[in-house]
Amino acid sequence: MSIDFTSIEAIRGALRDAPGPSTRAQGETTTREATLTKPPGSLGRLEDISAWLAAWQDRAPPKVENPQVIVFAGNHGIAARGVSAYPAEVTAQMVANFETGGAAVNQLSKTAGATFRVMPIKLEEPTADFSDAPAMDETAFIEAFNIGSNTVDPNCDLLCIGEMGIANTTSAAAVCHALFGDEAADWVGPGTGITGDTISLKTDLVRDAVQFHLNETSDPIDILRRLGGRELAAMAGAITRARHSKTPVLIDGYVVGAAAAALEQAHPGSLDHALCAHVSAEPGHQRLLVKLGKSALLDLGMRLGEASGAALAINLVRAAADCHAGMATFADAGVTDKTD
Repeated sequence: MSIDFTSIEAIRGALRDAPGPSTRAQGETTTREATLTKPPGSLGRLEDISAWLAAWQDRAPPKVENPQVIVFAGNHGIAARGVSAYPAEVTAQMVANFETGGAAVNQLSKTAGATFRVMPIKLEEPTADFSDAPAMDETAFIEAFNIGSNTVDPNCDLLCIGEMGIANTTSAAAVCHALFGDEAADWVGPGTGITGDTISLKTDLVRDAVQFHLNETSDPIDILRRLGGRELAAMAGAITRARHSKTPVLIDGYVVGAAAAALEQAHPGSLDHALCAHVSAEPGHQRLLVKLGKSALLDLGMRLGEASGAALAINLVRAAADCHAGMATFADAGVTDKTD
């Protein structure tokens, strides 16, 4: 079913009115966990993951049977300032690679048994250069947000969000700097592999752009509109839709995290249904996870984007669910439980 937001205020309302976790399913999972044939807590974070999954799927035991991976793609006007190692036309070229199954995320999605979809959004129409104007007006932002919302499969039981867009780490750094402060250099990294003077240029652009836009607003959703890209807006829309569909989410890397952070800053708790799949090698990502109060499931030095870390984490979440559902209880196995 299509759900269309009509304004930024409607998005704020959706965040305020978002459903919470199922305490029933979470309670049943916690109760069963205590009876399984293992010392209490011996599976560590896997136990937390299974309880989280049950709470947001509203079913016990939880299952991962129909995961979905979506990569949203957009082009950025700021790319014309020379902040990336690659030209803007690479975005469309990589979308074609996704569509023919040639990218890393295609292989990782297959390995995880996930459906995969790439959603390019007006690649022929880059956002405005946010160094001196908002990246999007409200109409363009809402359009992209709705594309993200309506791309989510209502039958999926675990949603993985990723992105493709030359210069989008510049956008992510600007969003994070505007949302959380600190120094611009704390949020700017090499992205696709820039060094030296290009890093300095990128840092200066981020710092000056944030100062310019914060003179106009401090609202997190409006910051995303002004400094984000169409793919960031779409990812925020998909995460919001997943919350209302009671679908757990795996957030990929730095760029997805920046889009998600705007939701959390707009209404704390908006990311309770989401886990961060991995911490990337982009320097600002670790800082962002600390600001969000989240720890990554994986730390493999990846910095590819395109939902690669999220797709890789699907089987970890599935393993947590399968252990919980499939293990025997002490009573069923005839194993003596610990003594009091």
